[in-house]
Amino acid sequence: MRLQQYVVRRVALLVPSLVGVSVLSFVLVRVLPGDPVRSVLSQSATPAEVRAARVRFGLDHSVLDQYWLYLGQLLHGQLGVSFQTGQPISSEIGARVGATAELVAYAFVIAALVALFLGIRGARHPGRPSDLIGRFLGVLGSAVPEFVLGLILLVVFYGDLGWAPAPNGRVSASVGLHSISGISTLDAVITGNGAALGSALAHLVLPVLTLALVVVSPLIRSVRFAASGALESEVYVCALAHGLPTRRTVRSYVARVVVTGLPTLGALVIGNLIGGAVIVESIYAWAGFGQWGTNGLLTRDYPVIQAFVLITALAYVMVFLLADVAHAVLDPRVRL
Repeated sequence: MRLQQYVVRRVALLVPSLVGVSVLSFVLVRVLPGDPVRSVLSQSATPAEVRAARVRFGLDHSVLDQYWLYLGQLLHGQLGVSFQTGQPISSEIGARVGATAELVAYAFVIAALVALFLGIRGARHPGRPSDLIGRFLGVLGSAVPEFVLGLILLVVFYGDLGWAPAPNGRVSASVGLHSISGISTLDAVITGNGAALGSALAHLVLPVLTLALVVVSPLIRSVRFAASGALESEVYVCALAHGLPTRRTVRSYVARVVVTGLPTLGALVIGNLIGGAVIVESIYAWAGFGQWGTNGLLTRDYPVIQAFVLITALAYVMVFLLADVAHAVLDPRVRL
């Protein structure tokens, strides 16, 4: 019952948080240099055409009136219409959010599994190859930003070796993949398209590897620190002294201690993944939510920028809510 009350309370707090985000995003996009109308019209547009475009986009009202109109749209579940494409924002998000979710999910799963393996083994066998590899990945992820790592992987594996497909999309056009969920690998499995599944996985390798290598660094350090503390604890030493098998003790105690602290750090990592996806999608021409937001920023597309910031903030809040709930479930000592 207490958990349910906590979830309801946190969900209720979403409303003022999102209202604050909507105000900030609305104000900030309007202080950006450049005219959104000029980015839509041609250079030869007449003053009358410019005025007509401002009326069509609702930019002829005062800033306060524009915000009330925007807030009214949000209350009706509408995010507006893109200045550039004339399409509803909700339909454009639906077509692109699956691509970003696919990148983030695969990168997080791979990074978490690698961190659990190398972190626990590094704590059990310090100075061994597994520990050295974990430390190297920890330094690599902290020292090299996404755009540098992405460009290096692209030059090496596509430009020099030719092992990776060209960075021109999420799947080869020749495989004829029918989009259902927006997640290429899932759509390929649903439709039974083996060629599309192979193509989607091949296109995923470099973007997912770029994101995973960057976020695996804090995960490995956290897992190794927690595992080291568990291995030095009285509980672990006492269990070994009583003759319990080492592997069983590691699985039943050390791994549990490590996993208990993983949700909170995982939420932070997923937040970094969402931000990193914006850069990675631009490098690999990945038609996802991050690239969509970047293009909206470059073209001063107010509705796109506002929706991108709002949806990203909602994703952050929901991820941390799920992390808190998971932490409470894994560790009964936590009081919500």
